[in-house]
Amino acid sequence: MTVAGRRAGLLIPLFSCPSTLSWGIGDIGDVAPAAAWLASAGMRVLQLLPINEMPPGEQSPYSALSAMAIDSIYIRVTDIPDAQVLGDELLDRDERRELENLRQTEHVEYARVRALKNRALQRCFDHFLDVDWARQSSRARGLRAFVAAEAWWLDDYALFRAIHERESHRPWTDWPSPLRDREPAAMATARRDVWRDMLFRQYLQWLAADQWRRARVAAQSHGVAIFGDLPFMVDRDSADVWARQRDFHLDSSVGVPPDAFSASGQDWGMPAYNWAAIAAGGFGWLHERARRSAALYDGYRVDHLVGFYRTYSRPRGGELAQARFEPATEDAQLELGERVLGIFRAPGAEIVAEDLGTVPDFVRASMARLGVPGCRVFRWERHWDLEPQTFRDPADYSAISVAVSGTHDTEALRVWWDNADAEERQMVADIPTVQRLAADRDLLAAPYVPDVCDTLLETLFAAGSALLLLPVQDVFGWSARINEPATVKPDNWTFRLPWPCDRLDGEAGVRERRDALKAWAQRHGRL
Repeated sequence: MTVAGRRAGLLIPLFSCPSTLSWGIGDIGDVAPAAAWLASAGMRVLQLLPINEMPPGEQSPYSALSAMAIDSIYIRVTDIPDAQVLGDELLDRDERRELENLRQTEHVEYARVRALKNRALQRCFDHFLDVDWARQSSRARGLRAFVAAEAWWLDDYALFRAIHERESHRPWTDWPSPLRDREPAAMATARRDVWRDMLFRQYLQWLAADQWRRARVAAQSHGVAIFGDLPFMVDRDSADVWARQRDFHLDSSVGVPPDAFSASGQDWGMPAYNWAAIAAGGFGWLHERARRSAALYDGYRVDHLVGFYRTYSRPRGGELAQARFEPATEDAQLELGERVLGIFRAPGAEIVAEDLGTVPDFVRASMARLGVPGCRVFRWERHWDLEPQTFRDPADYSAISVAVSGTHDTEALRVWWDNADAEERQMVADIPTVQRLAADRDLLAAPYVPDVCDTLLETLFAAGSALLLLPVQDVFGWSARINEPATVKPDNWTFRLPWPCDRLDGEAGVRERRDALKAWAQRHGRL
């Protein structure tokens, strides 16, 4: 396999980087200024978290109503032609006051943002219906063409969302049985009854697609690739599971086995794949996910890669003793995992793997044979079979890997360092690349002083990995985190940059970080 050139990039969730124009959450229009700043810092990749549509009341991007649809919360309202025509009529006085308040919040206020945007988007759609759809204008023809081209996923999604709304967001498993079971007559009747809301959902995806296309063109003009994230699963109450019920074990729930972090493992509450049925159907849904991801991203991270080799699940509400892997044998697991990776690669997007946690040796060997880069989290890359368990020098990481200081699920590098004991810090200081780059810096000083931050970051720029991805918090030495796994906390997934992304260079500290990143990228061959 040919390894792509050495590059560096930042992990910045889209929701985290609002601009002066967005509505309290980063939106699609913010990709362009974010990419421009990354390019000025010598960064060539913008890593995002999933942008799939989330259920009402949810804020985790890994909980999705659809594996295909872009969440309308990311649409830039002011870029919609209908909004521009409506002008001051788009929002009333109280809503304009709410908008200004949302722009000042410290964290993303999902419920408030969604409520405000939904009202504005509905008014835009009403205008579109009256002015364009009724007269079959060029815009109406554009929407029709989009609906026809994307029908392979959009049709089921729009119908699901329209019925879901009519059913007051009850899970599809609680719908009347003819709709639950997708009986043809009931489906035809539902299409007639909810046509307007179906068209609304299609209109929103049309707007999102157009804005996303322009955002990608803008990023590419700066030489920045957009990387996405393909979640391992979608919610049980999702358009995909409703449309492909045979492909899932609805009576089972996926998770991970017990490990050093959890004696009882994790139960994620999402239905397990029915791999036998999926294989009998030619892996159709996975082909569609790969096709959709390649259409949205230059590359993407495959979440929980090991689950595509062997899915760990237990009966819904069942005991740990009833948990099992599917497929059951190593040979079948290997065949499945390599088949799935081939499907994900086929449309041409670059893929990297989230291979953290308990991963069998045969999966690691398979990844190496196929040339699929896995993650090398600096703090966890140690010689675990030695005593003491010294750190691996990042310079020794394989080129076919992704060096990272942390992920969206880890505590910030600063917090890890401040909590490390003297022995652990000394082992970091003893890493050959750290010793070479530290010079006269006192790395054992507490707290997390800038010299420590810069030495650790540059050590990762010097890593052997062809790709380096740094969470934005670690670049600035912040202690904020994006998510704390296995918890439901109001602050999870709400992190926002302290400055608008279109005014980053107005901050002295940001300019200093920009120059440092570019210098490290230049020095270590990542420009």
